[in-house]
Amino acid sequence: MTALIIDDEELAREELKYLLDMTDVEVLAQGTNGIEAVDLIRRHQPDVVFLDVQMPGLDGFAVLKKLLEHSESEHIPQIIFATAFDQYAVKAFDVNAIDYLLKPFDKDRVMQALERARLRLQEIHSLDESMSKQTSLDGDVRIGALLKLIEQQQQAPKHSGKIVLQAHSRLLLIDQKDICYASIDEGVITVVTPTLEGQSKCRTLEELLDLLNPSTFWRAHRSYVVNINRIKEVVPWFKSSYQLRMDDKKQTEIPVSRAQTRRLRELFKL
Repeated sequence: MTALIIDDEELAREELKYLLDMTDVEVLAQGTNGIEAVDLIRRHQPDVVFLDVQMPGLDGFAVLKKLLEHSESEHIPQIIFATAFDQYAVKAFDVNAIDYLLKPFDKDRVMQALERARLRLQEIHSLDESMSKQTSLDGDVRIGALLKLIEQQQQAPKHSGKIVLQAHSRLLLIDQKDICYASIDEGVITVVTPTLEGQSKCRTLEELLDLLNPSTFWRAHRSYVVNINRIKEVVPWFKSSYQLRMDDKKQTEIPVSRAQTRRLRELFKL
């Protein structure tokens, strides 16, 4: 089989390419966004595309929409989604006969997805032309159903999902409730849980906060966002200021800016 890898995360592309190199799959090219995906699919006409769902600009489902607009004249490859969606949404994808891979990638799961794609290609090639057209139409119906599911998922409350962190060259899915705090230093956002530290893909704390539940996460300082349920102790500091001792391994002490002192007193009735 021939394949394309489309993902805006370099580590994800490298990890998937490493796993595919163990098989007979020939990776024709790699892309970093949806616009490149459409161009590469048209140019290479691969058997299968590993397509990230969430990418800047044209995302995964927008790529499929664009291809389906010209499905009668364009090659529609087998699509295997790479996604950071939670398990509930991912299982919904699986019902529609289009496979998925949950990040970080699992070798056995990649092999299973490849086998599904291989079997489907064999079925299509074994049919005569008229049946192939019908199979293609059936596939379009399944893709359409999947697109609807993805759109519904993206329209769901955005604060209910997980956060993707990069830690030791891996991409990890973290429940929001497990986050102790996040900090930014020289443009790099570090997210800390009781058991690990990782970096967020977000460029600013404002962007990260937009993904988090506003009833739980609070911008205590211009450089820190804290989970109020993970504050272990409020420590009085100099000149009527405070620090927050968190419940991570290091029991990190985070300053509360003067502008946020009033909010702190409201939260804990100080």
